[in-house]
Amino acid sequence: MSNEISAKIDILVQTNDVVLFMKGTPLFPQCGFSSKAVAILDHYKLKYETVDVLQDMEIRQGIKEYSEWPTIPQLYVKGEFFGGSDIMMEMHDAGEMASLAKDHGLELAAE
Repeated sequence: MSNEISAKIDILVQTNDVVLFMKGTPLFPQCGFSSKAVAILDHYKLKYETVDVLQDMEIRQGIKEYSEWPTIPQLYVKGEFFGGSDIMMEMHDAGEMASLAKDHGLELAAE
């Protein structure tokens, strides 16, 4: 991965409290896993940014190297990698997503 792509990803991860690298957009997810990840974040009314990896192949490959995680979507909270939709679903099922939001002082989206 180039230093330029690494720096671009680093800025996205560090400047957004919650960022989801996904396929598609929240309104039009392009895979079931991305759709599931968006549904979980929306359920908790979290304010989050997304990056559509289908729009930038360098980001699509670079994020996998950045996190050392082979699949997309990928969730970052306060600069920390949390995992993909499977881990998000496990956290949701265990009641840990609400704690994650509270523990990290995450902003909720306006109602």
